[in-house]
Amino acid sequence: MPTTSQPPAASHAAEALRALRRLFVSLKLTIVLLSFSMLLIFAATLDQVNLGIWAVQEKYFRSFVVYGNLGSITVPLFPGGYVVGGLLMLNLAGAYVSRFAFTWRKAGILLSHFGLILLLVGELLTGLWQEDFHLRLNEGETRNYAESYRDNELVLVDVTDPKFDEVVAIPEALLAGKTAVQHPKLPFRVVPKIFYPNSILQMRAKDAPPAVATAGIGQRILVAPQPVTYRPKEQNLPAAFVEIATPESSLGVFLVSTQLDAVQEFTYEGHTWRIALRPRRIYQPFSLSLLKFSHDRYPGTQIPKNFSSRLRVNTPDGRDDREVLIYMNNPLRYGGFTFYQAGFENNDRTTILQVVRNPSWLFPYVACALMSLGLLLQFGVHLVGFVSRRRPATVNSPVSA
Repeated sequence: MPTTSQPPAASHAAEALRALRRLFVSLKLTIVLLSFSMLLIFAATLDQVNLGIWAVQEKYFRSFVVYGNLGSITVPLFPGGYVVGGLLMLNLAGAYVSRFAFTWRKAGILLSHFGLILLLVGELLTGLWQEDFHLRLNEGETRNYAESYRDNELVLVDVTDPKFDEVVAIPEALLAGKTAVQHPKLPFRVVPKIFYPNSILQMRAKDAPPAVATAGIGQRILVAPQPVTYRPKEQNLPAAFVEIATPESSLGVFLVSTQLDAVQEFTYEGHTWRIALRPRRIYQPFSLSLLKFSHDRYPGTQIPKNFSSRLRVNTPDGRDDREVLIYMNNPLRYGGFTFYQAGFENNDRTTILQVVRNPSWLFPYVACALMSLGLLLQFGVHLVGFVSRRRPATVNSPVSA
């Protein structure tokens, strides 16, 4: 009887797919990926001295490729955490789909590895979604926003109406890229001229070169660029020169910096505007008031015993108005945010709260619970099997006189 054969192209394609499948489920790929994982951890641990914890996470674990400098050239070194973690997850899932059939004796192993996959997915989502802020509160002060640790924003505030401020925020990345911004709520263009990611400000000397700023306090200040710092206890202080351009003319070039406390204003078409560079804010649908900050020490020593903040949570509609206590290892979870006690200053009259928004915060807890349950189940199955095999031998053994 006649036989049919696949076309050569289809045959090659099928063979390529089988080879790709064998690669993704192979134990060799698992070993290679685990080796890259150890390399990432080792390199990140060494580089943390230079970059700090935040920059190391972004460079090694929350990236697709880790880059390094070879002289003056930037070259790729090895795959980043997203690539290694994603391939490891595919390798693990593919191995179970192709090799393992579900049986009750392997239920514990399957459950443990599902927990591991969930842990990898949770880390990916955390890297994509988690945001960290801080909230400083003096005793008696009330705020409904937190500020970013590392990101800043240029804000233009219409303060014409004494009862309401119209705020337009422009991300720092647009300043760094010198991207002109024409926002629908702004009757003028914002044109970044110069951006310094880190700087110090000094009063201008008489023999200093001409100022870049043509309006505001920047005409009397000299900006000195500084190297970008990545150390955890140091902070970059950016500065920028920004021009306010209208269809008719320019309203001037302003110096903006996170170090400036002076209010800079200008007027256009009967409206009064303020311009400033500040840490990026995230507003919350509730307010927090610091009632009392406590810093207790062990008697006769300077050893800290307790840091705690007693706060009042209040919503605009009045549906929630209560006191809460935040202390070490006892955060407040409210409105999609988690507030941790992080520090204090101003002679124990100011509290510093770390504010975290992470929609995937439950993933690690569920993953660890599944892995623990899977290991207990697997151990229990083997223990029951071992005991059931030992019991007949014990019953049939002869009794010695």
